[in-house]
Amino acid sequence: MRAVIQTVLSASVTVGDEVVGEISDGLLVLVGVARTDTDAEAALLARKVHELRILDGERSASDVGAPLLVVSQFTLYADTRKGRRPSWQAAAPAEQAEPLVDAVVAALRERGAKVETGRFRAHMLVASVNVGPQTILLEI
Repeated sequence: MRAVIQTVLSASVTVGDEVVGEISDGLLVLVGVARTDTDAEAALLARKVHELRILDGERSASDVGAPLLVVSQFTLYADTRKGRRPSWQAAAPAEQAEPLVDAVVAALRERGAKVETGRFRAHMLVASVNVGPQTILLEI
């Protein structure tokens, strides 16, 4: 699994005319799932995201109760090494990826995190005001 984590002043996901997820002062987490990923990777990713000390004072979302906006992002597994058209071979198919993204969200909530989400397989507009800016790539 891969995640791109950004510290944000605010972030939201809109589908059509509906805001389906929105946070303030937290983390925007874009999650990509590989074909080889399992529930074990989902649990580990959730723990790492929640405990990653990237907020002010080297604190984590767990330390300060910062909210998270989790958005599925299969394009994190784009292979652009050859040609001009990305390959998606490493990305898990939607039927496999959706339950694993849900598992990440569930594991975060079990840890006590306030989690908002995007909508799987929807055309989403993701807006964010980055702080720092600080962007971390996490690979499990």
